[in-house]
Amino acid sequence: MQLIDTHVHLNFDVLATDLEAIRSRWREAGVVRLVHSCVHPGEFQEIRAIADRVEELSFAVGLHPLDTEKWTDGSAGEILELARSDGRVVAIGEMGLDFYKADDEARQKQVFTAQLEIARQLDKPVIIHCRDAAAPMAELLRDFCDRSGAVRGVMHCWGGTPEETQWFLDLGFYISFSGTVTFKKATPIQESARIVPSDRLLVETDCPFLAPVPKRGKRNEPAHVKYVAERVAELRDTSPESLSQQTTRNACQLFGLSLPEESQTSKVEKSKVKTSF
Repeated sequence: MQLIDTHVHLNFDVLATDLEAIRSRWREAGVVRLVHSCVHPGEFQEIRAIADRVEELSFAVGLHPLDTEKWTDGSAGEILELARSDGRVVAIGEMGLDFYKADDEARQKQVFTAQLEIARQLDKPVIIHCRDAAAPMAELLRDFCDRSGAVRGVMHCWGGTPEETQWFLDLGFYISFSGTVTFKKATPIQESARIVPSDRLLVETDCPFLAPVPKRGKRNEPAHVKYVAERVAELRDTSPESLSQQTTRNACQLFGLSLPEESQTSKVEKSKVKTSF
């Protein structure tokens, strides 16, 4: 069984200091590709350094909506050039709107729109963070697409209702579920996981955050994406193997990823190869 964790933050200290063992565990769990998200462009060099050592890692570059104070007149150009500088950059993000605690809605929309323009220019997908902002997010994306043309991407760590989910499906987006889908009281998220078409479904950990049941309350890591896949498969009345195959195919389609040869993957899993960092 092959899995792709479509959203990780391996550069955070809680993971970066233990990366050799973490990598061994995700390989044992069948994780063959990962997409590393970016909170702000200042992370780019350390993310790229990790990718230099972890060949299965692709990554993004962008600015998180809770970091808009770091946006300057030169930020758009910086993101554009960084995205062009490395062929392993497969997306722009993470970017989006987060109105949970923030009071800078206009600023967030400005920064988000600027990054959508970059993604359009480069023909890359976007990784979208959306918290307590589904309606304004959908409206902004509709307006942008009407004005500039369609964008493609993923609503990451999705936490919306089925109605909100349908808004973004109608816009052509993929929907990615994280450990929150395993939480006991996450009924709206679980209902959303049931309605997403098979060819628009992704899974992720968003590690080191939001560890899924049965690891909830502990440090999250890419190996735990298997628990997300198992829960989503259960919700959709399908097998984990079928769910993993479909979400892996979807991730390859969205991010332009290729898979290792099955024989090579099996060899790695059997020998439990560890790479020195």
